Amino acid sequence: MLALVREMEDPTQRLNLLREYIQACVLRSLHESEAFQSLSFVGGTALRFLFDLPRFSEDLHFSLEDHAGYEPVKWLEKVKRDLSLASFKVTVNWNNRKTVNMAWIRINEILKDAGISDMAAQKLSIRMEVDTRPPAGAVLETRLVNRHMIFALRHHDLSSLMAGKIHALLTRSYPKGRDWYDLAWYQAKRPPIAPNLTLLQNSLDQTQGAGKIDAALWKEQVRARLDTLGELDLAQDAAAFLERREDAALLTRPNLRSVF
Repeated sequence: MLALVREMEDPTQRLNLLREYIQACVLRSLHESEAFQSLSFVGGTALRFLFDLPRFSEDLHFSLEDHAGYEPVKWLEKVKRDLSLASFKVTVNWNNRKTVNMAWIRINEILKDAGISDMAAQKLSIRMEVDTRPPAGAVLETRLVNRHMIFALRHHDLSSLMAGKIHALLTRSYPKGRDWYDLAWYQAKRPPIAPNLTLLQNSLDQTQGAGKIDAALWKEQVRARLDTLGELDLAQDAAAFLERREDAALLTRPNLRSVF
């Protein structure tokens, strides 16, 4: 993998590919630990691994579907062991003090080895989050994934993942170009994808208060949110993560209005 990464001219794409490979290693390790009997894979990285979203992602997000068998410390010990056996210098930190449990997986020296950084001390970091109180209503599926290596994942179906993306876009305290890119990708799918409204309503009720936002009016809510963005450059946030960086230029307010 390092040899392949070094051959790439764009350092940003080098980082994206390298990070994705480590993500695949972590997911494969979790699969081998049977973690997906308790967890489901969600978020933007799930869209990429499972549905070929043409955008790289930074973090790994999971929902805890079954508290029985939830052993994150044990799983992370195996992740660390597996990465170490692959000759990576890895540290893992775990924090379960909040509802969203969080781990940081950091690989030492790999950025220098890949020709991305001149500083050996600079680390490649991957954040792993587990929502231990996810809203109800998700539809779960399991499938084999072949991205860098083969493993099986339990995950939210595409409509449920769309509900999660809409929820993030409507409730995030700051605008994120990647959210808008992902939702535009959904809107361009044929046949069209409809969000899981049960999951979206439960998510909105959980974070915003019961009845404050009607999930059935999500398109109107998205348009209203878009109108609050002013002249912020959504393209700048998304560009570094896209397979085709030129697609970031499409993230203008007129273009986005045309699809919602």
